[in-house]
Amino acid sequence: MVNSIDIIFKIAGVGILVAVLNAILKHAGKEEQGHIVTLAGLAIVFIWVIQLLAILFDQVKSVFKLF
Repeated sequence: MVNSIDIIFKIAGVGILVAVLNAILKHAGKEEQGHIVTLAGLAIVFIWVIQLLAILFDQVKSVFKLF
């Protein structure tokens, strides 16, 4: 399993990157593209969280032997 601190740093990195890109695009007058970048970053983080939740549920099922 991925170390918990690694996933926190990955999420923080995506957040910082999205914030910088959004600020650059907003300053350039391209707010629509900034919104798309924000939604893409959010989708990436949600995919990571959903994968981690799937691993968690598999571990809970194995602990309680709920097949």
